[in-house]
Amino acid sequence: MNKPWKVMSTLAVASCLLLSTACTNNDQATNSKPTEKEKEAQAVRKENYEVRVSDYTYDNAANMFALTEFELSGEPLVEGLGVDLDTLDPGKINEPSAFDYTAAIEAYEYSEEAMIEVVEKSGLGLHLVHGPALKHWAKMKGLTPEEALSERYYELADSVGYPREEIFQNMFPTMIEYTKGDPHYPQEVNIDEYASNDDGTYVPVYQVDYKSVRWDRSKMEKQLNPSAYGATFLKQVLWASDFLGGYHNTKTDEELEGNTPNDDQAEDVALGVSSADGMQGMILAEEIWNKLNFVADQLFMDGKNKKLTNIKPGTLYNPEEGFVYLPHKIEVMEDGNDVAPKASQLKVVDSKSYLQDQWLMLWSGSEYFGMTDQRPESKNVAPSFRAVFDGAPYPKAEQKNIDSTIENDVRSNDPYSVNRDVLLHVFKNIDAMHFNKEKGFFVTEHTGEQAGTYMDTFQAGYTMEALRIFQRAFDGMPVGYGSGEEGEALQTAEGKRAKELIIKQADFIMNELMQDHGLVANGFDVEKGVDTSEPTLKAQLGAIRGLTAAYLATKDEKYREAARKLYVKMDEYFLDKELNLYQTKKGEWKYDPYVAGVLSAAFRVGIQNLSNTGNESEQPEALEIESITSKYVDFHEKIIDGPALDQGMITSEFWDTGDFYKAGDKSGNTDGDNVPQIQAGHGQYGIAPVLVPVELKKK
Repeated sequence: MNKPWKVMSTLAVASCLLLSTACTNNDQATNSKPTEKEKEAQAVRKENYEVRVSDYTYDNAANMFALTEFELSGEPLVEGLGVDLDTLDPGKINEPSAFDYTAAIEAYEYSEEAMIEVVEKSGLGLHLVHGPALKHWAKMKGLTPEEALSERYYELADSVGYPREEIFQNMFPTMIEYTKGDPHYPQEVNIDEYASNDDGTYVPVYQVDYKSVRWDRSKMEKQLNPSAYGATFLKQVLWASDFLGGYHNTKTDEELEGNTPNDDQAEDVALGVSSADGMQGMILAEEIWNKLNFVADQLFMDGKNKKLTNIKPGTLYNPEEGFVYLPHKIEVMEDGNDVAPKASQLKVVDSKSYLQDQWLMLWSGSEYFGMTDQRPESKNVAPSFRAVFDGAPYPKAEQKNIDSTIENDVRSNDPYSVNRDVLLHVFKNIDAMHFNKEKGFFVTEHTGEQAGTYMDTFQAGYTMEALRIFQRAFDGMPVGYGSGEEGEALQTAEGKRAKELIIKQADFIMNELMQDHGLVANGFDVEKGVDTSEPTLKAQLGAIRGLTAAYLATKDEKYREAARKLYVKMDEYFLDKELNLYQTKKGEWKYDPYVAGVLSAAFRVGIQNLSNTGNESEQPEALEIESITSKYVDFHEKIIDGPALDQGMITSEFWDTGDFYKAGDKSGNTDGDNVPQIQAGHGQYGIAPVLVPVELKKK
């Protein structure tokens, strides 16, 4: 039997279980382990509280949202602070520092593991073999869809120099994902040895053959919701852009930055930053391409006749002629094939437009627009992205769709065109259906005929961030990990309108939502006025996210100053100094993935954009980088990992975060932390590595 690429590319060489991450020698890492006094203090704190799981149901939208923020607050954040990523090793806990390890190993790798679990292993959705783009490709090749999927994987593997024989067995690549499921494994996970290393660690079978880690289809909520498949889309595109953001040497597997879109045509050069990462990136890109075509062809609702429809070119869509939008929930009746299910019928069960659904699709589509952009005037697209979408392995953009006129635009199934069409429908609908022009804010829902009256502060804040990414993408500026970089904007009409919307919402937050105590209200109703309910942490964090987005989009210091002041007030009001943790409401610590995600984001923008620089008139302790990073570490240690094996938000882990499998070790927790291996987690057969809601209580 052939060893998997994890073994071939990294494990056998470095004798450690890693996915696409270089191992380090002992003398390369700086010893920054906690002192004995620090360990004692941590132990005392752990005895004073518990963090119990409230519900083990897997919420796809909430998870993928949180894990997106974990990813962005992981390696990109740490690298931006000057840390050499080669000094990181999952086997060396808290080195080079507790923050570096927590962010770049734990948060970052949890983010990837959970995504791959859902889109390649779990079966939580419809199978890729039924994807519209794949069916079109199969027809051109004269193949059945089943034959085409195999051939397509071979083609993708060849494009990144990945051995065909090492493609994982029994994958369940999703074409589009469902809303909820049970992450407990319904069968025994196969942890038998597949390949061993000299140090006694080994690769278990389930890391190569995914059959034993499938989820129970009978316990899935088989509904299509834009927040769920949109948040998954966001995770997929961020990782795909990371994996495909360069080239590599096929002989040495060394990453090559690349200078032109034709570099992959040279001898010994292939797409992807490595062979393994390239293959993973291609799998994600294939899923995205098919998902977008399925959404464009079948999941939009015609507001006039109340039926599902396909869409026209996004540049030609005019909401004033009738809304064509993404409804909140569509129930799926499957064909009864549990191995590779497809939809036999789609039924709209909630036809309203929800703001969260729209901004998650806007954010994800904007990130993908930056990756697939083939407009001649766009100068900031990575050469390797142009190479991926130059006709092989993915089709070029329809020429009519990238020229200087819109009158000749057409619907096309190529990645750029189909994403542009979906993206522009969503952007125009956010403006037409959710923006209250009189008040200058975004309402949370629209019936399809009438807009609602309530503005939710968290949702409004993230709509501003999604619009910021949209403006950058449409104006040809870097997005993804580079969304804070400077660049010359194309000054499109769409980008200009996005900025206008951001400014109006930011001004409303500053002028109408700020309360006498310095915090923002949870929301505002057109008819009732300011929401007078007790302030929540989630609302403050959402406002900080939005005000920071306004600052980054406009460079107007008043928005940064407002975000800084709110951050300080939030810290004063919600921080429990004994635990060094934020209460989610006064006297409560009820964390769900949405709160965890936005808190992770607030830590990141706090460090990158709001922290004290020495130039401000006031230098609050809450905005010192050391203060922020200490809270980041405690949040992950106490809330995400939890104080015990059966506590904390993350349900399980495996190789990327140090829980290596070792011959003769039956502990189910070889790294000795508070997170079990997947087969040793909650339930009869264990549980997938996902996030679940928890409540902290002091003893």
